Amino acid sequence: MKAFMIDRYGDQNGGRITKTPNPQVGAEDVLIRVHAASVNPLDFRIRDGGFKAILPYRPPLALGNDLAGVVVEVGPDVTRFAVGDEVYARPDKDRIGTFAELIAVHQNDLAPKPATLTMEEAASLPLVALTSWQALVERAQVQPGQKVLIHAGSGGVGTIALQLARHLGTHVATTASAANADLVKELGADVVVDYRTQDFEEVLDGYDVVLDTLGGETLEKSLRVLKPGGKVISIAGPPDANFARELGANLVLRQAMNALSWKTRRHAKRQGVTYSFLFMKADGDQLRELTRLIDAGEIRPVVDRVFSFGQTREALEYAEKGHAKAGKVVITMR
Repeated sequence: MKAFMIDRYGDQNGGRITKTPNPQVGAEDVLIRVHAASVNPLDFRIRDGGFKAILPYRPPLALGNDLAGVVVEVGPDVTRFAVGDEVYARPDKDRIGTFAELIAVHQNDLAPKPATLTMEEAASLPLVALTSWQALVERAQVQPGQKVLIHAGSGGVGTIALQLARHLGTHVATTASAANADLVKELGADVVVDYRTQDFEEVLDGYDVVLDTLGGETLEKSLRVLKPGGKVISIAGPPDANFARELGANLVLRQAMNALSWKTRRHAKRQGVTYSFLFMKADGDQLRELTRLIDAGEIRPVVDRVFSFGQTREALEYAEKGHAKAGKVVITMR
C-alpha cells in the first residue's frame, strides 16, 4: 500500500508518499480501505516530536489520526463489522497512520459512518467530535443552563464543541474573529467575543466550564472567568499527572508531568477552580452516540478544504499556517 511517511522528527518540510507493507490484521481488527482522512494539530505535534517521550512513535511512521472508509477484511473474532461496511474512526493512539490507503483498527474503536455524510465530511469528525464529547460530557459533565466558554469556535474542535454544547442545553460563549461571528452563532454560540478587538477576560465572568484549545496566555486568563468550583479542560495546556497515569507512565514521568502543570494548577487553586489536561482517546461507543446526533441533524461537519492524497504535504502546510477559514482540512484518497 501507499502511505504518507515521515522519516525523522522535526522536519516540517519532510514527509513523502511511499510504498509500505499492508497492515497486519489481528483477531479483533478491522482492515479499512481509507477513503478520506483529516488534518489535526496533533499531526504537527507528533511530526515535531512533541510526544516522543510519552507515546511509542518511532520514525519512519505514517501520520494521520482519523478516517472514513470501507471495511475490506475482518479478524476472526470481529463481531461488530463485516466486509463492505462504511465506517469512521479515530484509531487508538498507539495505532495512528490514517494518511494511507489501508489501516487496521480494533473493532471497539470503530463506528458506522453517519448515513447523512459523505466520506470527506465523516473523516473530518472523529478526533474533534470525540474530543468535544470527552471534554463536555465525560470530563465536565455539563448540565442544562450552565455557562460554557469554548475557545476558537471556528476551529476544528470549536465548530463541533459549540454544537454539542448547544445540544446539551448550555449557555455558550466563544472567541472568534468578526468574519466568523455569523458562523459560530449558527453553530450555537450565544456570545461571541472578537479576539482581535476584545479581551475575553474583561467581557466574560461566572462560567462553569472552559474548553481551552489554545493554551498559553489564553489558558491563564480562562482560569479567571470561571466561578468558584469551575473547571478548565485544556487540550493545549501542560500535561498533568492524571494524564500520565492514564498512559501507564512510570513514576519519573508522572512527576515530570506534574511539574509541567504545577504553575497552572497553583493558579487554578488560588482562583478556587480546577485545571485538567485532556488527551482524547479512541472510543467507538462514544462515536456511535455522536453518529446519532449527526444523523439527527444536531451536529454537522464544517469542512474548509479538501486536498488529494498526492497533496498531503500541502494540506499539512495549509492547516498549520492557519489558512483554513473555519473547520477542518480533509485529504481524500480516492
